[in-house]
Formats: sequence, C-alpha cells, structure tokens
Amino acid sequence: MATDLTISTEDRPGSLASIGEALGAAGVNIEGLLGIGFEGRGIIHVCVQDGAAARKALEDAGIKVEGEADAILGDPVQGAEQPGTMGAMARQIANAGINVRAAYLATNSRVVMVTDDNAKLMELMAKM
Repeated sequence: MATDLTISTEDRPGSLASIGEALGAAGVNIEGLLGIGFEGRGIIHVCVQDGAAARKALEDAGIKVEGEADAILGDPVQGAEQPGTMGAMARQIANAGINVRAAYLATNSRVVMVTDDNAKLMELMAKM
C-alpha cells in the first residue's frame, strides 16, 4: 500500500523545491502531489511507495511531517479526460458511505485517495 504524507511548510519560494530535493536525494519517487497555500502555511500531500524512507529523508532535511496515512494509489482511471468522470466516481464512493479525507491526482492518470475505510473503497474499486 502507498503512503500519503502531510507536510507543513512556510508558504514561501523554495519550500516545495526543498521537499522534492530531499525525496529525490533519498531515491524516493513522488507518485502524486497536492499542495496549497493557506494562511501563511504550505500544506503538501505527497504519495510515495516507501513511507518510512520518505519520512526519514524529509525529517533529516528539517521538513516537518504532520501526518501519515495509508493511501490507495489506484490504477489509471478510464475516461479521466472526460467531463463527469470524477463526479460519477465520487458519487459511488459517497453512496457506499465512505468518507474521502484526501484525493488528488497522481502520475499517469491515477488517483490517490485517503479515506475512513480504505478496505471498503478497494472492494468498491474492484467492481467499478
């Protein structure tokens, strides 16, 4: 299973570069990334395959990891380029009673999701 790390940085030039450099130097590939600036902070989610190595690389570089969660790194989404695909998928997830805590795009038209019930979501995805 993939890992979603939540990182908090100062909202300033170079913060994102520092994350990429730390992970790259450690040989950790970023599978997916979401970043927003909010009230002077940068909140970054990165999806990686080796959460322990990523956390160590970031912390060794002085970058604060606020949280860590198991993440589902899905297969490429069929129809990802078509309007309505995300809405249809999200509706199926909602109808199954699954709460999505984080969702963002990954490389190769894949989706990263952190939910309150990853096992249930994986079962649902197998039927989609």
